[in-house]
Amino acid sequence: MSTPTFTTLGLPESLVDALAAQGVTSPFPIQAATLPHSLAGRDVLGRGRTGSGKTYGFVLPLLARLAAGPARRRSGRPRALILAPTRELVTQIESSILPLAKPLGLKVTTIFGGVSPNPQLNRLRDGVDIVVACPGRLADHMRSGAANLDAVEITVLDEADHMADLGFLPEVRRIMAATPERGQRLLFSATLDAGVDVLVKRFMNNPVTHSVDSARSPVSTMTHHVLHLEEIHRLPVLVDLTAAPGRTLVFTRTKHRAKQLTRKLVASGVPAVELHGNLGQTARTRNLEAFSSGAAKTLVATDIAARGIHVDDIALVIHADPPVEHKAYLHRSGRTARAGASGTVVTLMTDEQVADVRDLTRKAGIKPTTTQLGPGHPLLSALAPGERSFTPSSPRPSADTRPRKVTANGEGARDQDRRSGRGNGGRGQGAPGGARRGAADRRSRQSQSDENRGGGASAGQGRRSAGATGRRKGGSGKSLESRGGQVHRGAADSQPRRSGAAKSESGPKSSGGAPARRGGAAAFSAGTRAGARRSR
Repeated sequence: MSTPTFTTLGLPESLVDALAAQGVTSPFPIQAATLPHSLAGRDVLGRGRTGSGKTYGFVLPLLARLAAGPARRRSGRPRALILAPTRELVTQIESSILPLAKPLGLKVTTIFGGVSPNPQLNRLRDGVDIVVACPGRLADHMRSGAANLDAVEITVLDEADHMADLGFLPEVRRIMAATPERGQRLLFSATLDAGVDVLVKRFMNNPVTHSVDSARSPVSTMTHHVLHLEEIHRLPVLVDLTAAPGRTLVFTRTKHRAKQLTRKLVASGVPAVELHGNLGQTARTRNLEAFSSGAAKTLVATDIAARGIHVDDIALVIHADPPVEHKAYLHRSGRTARAGASGTVVTLMTDEQVADVRDLTRKAGIKPTTTQLGPGHPLLSALAPGERSFTPSSPRPSADTRPRKVTANGEGARDQDRRSGRGNGGRGQGAPGGARRGAADRRSRQSQSDENRGGGASAGQGRRSAGATGRRKGGSGKSLESRGGQVHRGAADSQPRRSGAAKSESGPKSSGGAPARRGGAAAFSAGTRAGARRSR
C-alpha cells in the first residue's frame, strides 16, 4: 500500500505548496485518517495524543473549505471558529495557521482574556475570516454584540477534554448553539470522556470517529523513570537535571510552588522561567518566548501549561510534584517525544508518595523504572546527559532579606532584632543590617551617658520638647528620668534607617565615650531651663 500524500488525500495544490514552504511534506497518521472525511464536509471526531499532528488535522480542512468558497468579509461575523482552552494554545494555533492562511488571502485573529479587549473588538469590527478563541472572552464579545456566529461555516473544538476539565462546557455549549446547525463540526481530543460525549451527542451530526495514538497507547520513543528520594534531596536533584543541555519542562501542582521553585533554580544558576495562572498575559508570553528561543532552558509550569505548550525538542519532562490524576500525567508527559522524537519523563517521589505514584502510573498504563537515589547518582547524568552549566544569578539586594519568622505574638523576628540590636552582624560588623543594629546599641549607650551628665534625663528627650514635659511634671528630675528612658526607646524605634550610624561615628565623642548626637544635649538643656523658669 502506497504512503498517502497531501495531494492524494485531496488537499488543494495551493495548500500543498504552502505546507512545502513550511517544510511539511508528509501527513501524520491522524491527518491521513481524518482529511478525506473532513475535506468532504463530514463531522469528524478525532482522538490522538498531544504531538500526534492534530492541529494540522483540523487547520487544513478548515483552510481548504474557506479557500474553495471565498466570500466577502462582514463586520463581527467570522466564517470559521476554533475554540481552545488556554491562551497559549490559542496563540500557537494561530502561529500554525498564519503562514498557510496568508497566501490564500484569509484573515485570522485571536480572542482570549488577560489582555485589553479593544484590539480584539477593532479586528472583529474590521472583519475576519477565522477566529481562534478561548470560550470565556468570546462569550463576553457575543453578549456585547461584538461577535456574531451566524455566518460560521466550520467550527473546531481542540483539546475538548481539557475544556471539560476546566469547567468551560456551559460556555462552549452556548457558543456552539450560536453557530448554524448546518455547519461542519470537528472535535479533537486526547481522551473522549463523559464531558466530551455530551458535546458529541448534542452538536455533531453522525460524526466519523478516528483514534490514532490515543492517550493510553504506548510511545516507544518515551522512557519513564521514577526517582525515589528524600525530600531534602528534591532540589539538588532538580538542579542537576535542569543544568544539563537542552530544554526541560518541570511541572508543579500549584502556582505558588511554580513561583517558589523557579526562584530556587535561578538562585542555583539554572536559567528558568515560570508559567502559571497568576502571571499576566505579557509575562506569560515573554516567559514562553524565552523558553522557546532557548534564552531560558527550563520552564516551571502548572498543569495549565500541559495543554498550551507546543514547543519542539523538549528532551526532558520532570514531575517535580506528581499529579493527582493519571490524565494529567499523560498530558504533562506528552510535551516530550513529540512527532516521533525521543524523550524522557522523570517523576520525583518521596516515601510518602510511593502508593500514590504507583497507583498513578498503573492507571496511566505506564511501567516506569524506579530507582532510589540522591544527589550525584550516575543515573542523573544518564537521564540528562551533557556537561552541567550554571549562570550566575543576580546579586541579592543589600537589605535584610532573611525569611520573616513570625513569633507567638505575631511580631516578625527581624522587627525584634531591630528593637534589641541583636541581629546578624552584632554591632555593625560589616553587614548592612548589623550596622543599623549597631547604631541602635550606640544610641542606647548615649542615653545612659546623657542621663548621668544631664541630671537623669535622656538626650533623646530633646526630640519631644523637654520644656513641655517639664511643664507637665513641674520640672521633676525623677519624672523626667523615668520618662526619658521610655522616650529614648520610642525614638530609637522610629528612627529612619539611613546614614545615621555613619554620622554618629564621625561626630564628637561624649565624655562617656559614646558618640554624641548633634543637638540632642543642647536641645534638652534649653528645654530644661525653660521649664524651670516657667515652674518658678
